[in-house]
Amino acid sequence: MNFTKMHGLGNDFIVIAGESRLPDNAASLAVSCCNRFFGIGADGLVFVLPSDRADFMMRIMNSDGSEAEQCGNAIRCVAKYVYDNGLTDKTELAIETIGAGVQPVRLQVQDGKAFSVTVDMGIPVLNGLSVPTTVDRNPVVDYPVEIDGVTFRFTAVSMGNPHCVVYVDDAAGFDLYRWGPKLEQHPLFPKRVNVEFATVRSREHIDMRVWERGAGPTLACGTGACATLVASVLKGVSGRRAVVSLKGGDLEIEWAEEDGRVYMTGPAVTVYRGTLVE
Repeated sequence: MNFTKMHGLGNDFIVIAGESRLPDNAASLAVSCCNRFFGIGADGLVFVLPSDRADFMMRIMNSDGSEAEQCGNAIRCVAKYVYDNGLTDKTELAIETIGAGVQPVRLQVQDGKAFSVTVDMGIPVLNGLSVPTTVDRNPVVDYPVEIDGVTFRFTAVSMGNPHCVVYVDDAAGFDLYRWGPKLEQHPLFPKRVNVEFATVRSREHIDMRVWERGAGPTLACGTGACATLVASVLKGVSGRRAVVSLKGGDLEIEWAEEDGRVYMTGPAVTVYRGTLVE
């Protein structure tokens, strides 16, 4: 089984194509391959599969073996993979996900290779029960949650996968390891949740750090960046277009007023190729 190691702003993936369906051992394969000491090392294992509804289908297994409904950095990597490897000559195509449906993507190409990808991430889900949370509000903005005597306030957004966005004074210096897993597994979130800690620098610039459900702290999260921009608009602290700065780099996010859809633009990079021997 051949693989390609790729990343979007340091959020890294093992990409496998050529399978007709998701392998039965996908979960255990993800755990072993994503291990950074005894495997290849990655935040997730991504399968590029055939689709009856789109040009391709993406299935992504987190490093703990759970399946993610969607991943903004992974979908950019998949788009680059299929173009760079001659599986399509389209610079505008559609990729199916299990959580966010079919998502259109547009590739920016130079010297025959895709270097940047814009993804139509769809219309965000803001109803609390649908995100899902246990909070029956629409939208859920600045809702309090108490952990170990500390009260956080979160805004809930689904971008095909669940997010809670928490605003802090210094996202870059925030203790992800202490608070991330406790929020991820809080009973308010019946399917667990991706947690974004955000600091608004201006109406056009937001800093963000992420604790990803099933993966822990990662250098970037595309759906998380989208959720953060949506939450910031709902709170009135940013415009509808902003740069979201993550540890691995910047993403350009827009929540378009005319159609209500979220658009994400960012890079995708191929690192190396190899073969799984076991």
